[in-house]
Amino acid sequence: MVGLDALWLPILVSAVIVFIVSSIIHMLLPWHKSDYVKVPDEDKLMDALRPLAISPGDYFVPHPTNMQEMRSPGFAAKMDKGPVLVLTVMPSGPTPMAKNLVLWFLYIVVVGIFTAYVTGRALPVESVYLRVFQLAGATAFIGYSIALWQMSIWYRRAWSTTIKATVDGLIYALLTAGTFGWLWPH
Repeated sequence: MVGLDALWLPILVSAVIVFIVSSIIHMLLPWHKSDYVKVPDEDKLMDALRPLAISPGDYFVPHPTNMQEMRSPGFAAKMDKGPVLVLTVMPSGPTPMAKNLVLWFLYIVVVGIFTAYVTGRALPVESVYLRVFQLAGATAFIGYSIALWQMSIWYRRAWSTTIKATVDGLIYALLTAGTFGWLWPH
């Protein structure tokens, strides 16, 4: 068993590597350009929604207030008539990139901590590279990718977007696994 205190270096080094690679994937490569498409008349939609002053948050439209309403003919008619939306409203203004990047880095560190915890509990000091790589990689992959699938299952997020994000997660997991194998205590 290896304690978290002995794994701070692979946690931080893998976080930096994943942060850099994820930045390259999202800023320099065209891989994610098709994740979101433009609505047909964007200005008209924005003009229609603006007077509603919808607070930032996540919305499902139409949204029943209870199970009885969900089973009602009126609600079924709303669903049939459409549009049916899962809508995330963000605050107006520029995207706070610095804050988002800090949060993303912290998330990567948290995945590294969980990877270190699982791998450190399962393997002793001086474990072979391949065994560390396997366990760290599987744990990191779960942290980066598996939870994304429920968005496509339940909220109809495009499977193409989820699959691309899963491939990203696999890349991040492989980098994390390689770093943990490289810097595993001996």
